[in-house]
Amino acid sequence: MEYFYVVFGGGGTTSASCVVDSFPVKQDFDTRRYSGMWYGLQKRDPEGLFLQDNISANYTIDDDGVMTAHTKGRVTLFGFWVVCADMAAQYTVPDPSTPGKMFMTYQGLASYLSSGGDNYWIIDTDYDNYAITYACRVLKEDGTCDDGYAVVFSRNPRGLPPAIQRLIRRKQEEICWLGQFQPVLQSGAC
Repeated sequence: MEYFYVVFGGGGTTSASCVVDSFPVKQDFDTRRYSGMWYGLQKRDPEGLFLQDNISANYTIDDDGVMTAHTKGRVTLFGFWVVCADMAAQYTVPDPSTPGKMFMTYQGLASYLSSGGDNYWIIDTDYDNYAITYACRVLKEDGTCDDGYAVVFSRNPRGLPPAIQRLIRRKQEEICWLGQFQPVLQSGAC
């Protein structure tokens, strides 16, 4: 089975290790270049409530260099109530030598939305077209991810060119989630 995964899944070799700490992140990540509007094109959901579609995130940098995000997207609550949710997040960099590995503290802007914190990594970005974000919420004893999420963002809500899509598939393979992403509808509902 793995042979078919390698040949048809990514066209290359699979990651030598799915240990989360071994995943590469964007070197010399620059929050100022990253700031601005991003649109979710693909996502891998964690367990529990997560934005389902029309995902957008506007990243800003304050005078002290702190990055914050205002994120919108639709969620289904109680199994039937579809609403546009607003979330706010602030990012800190625990180790300045690895600025692509951040900690995100988030707050739902309504009482029915959750609050908390996650490790939030920028796996890759070219700042002008795409970004791949990653968060592992629960690690297994062997260091692989038991529960987490990822979003492929684009500056353009209509999609990305084929060359960038191929690069994104390679990065999804590196984080051991190739084939686990689903498209994100961008209808302008939020």
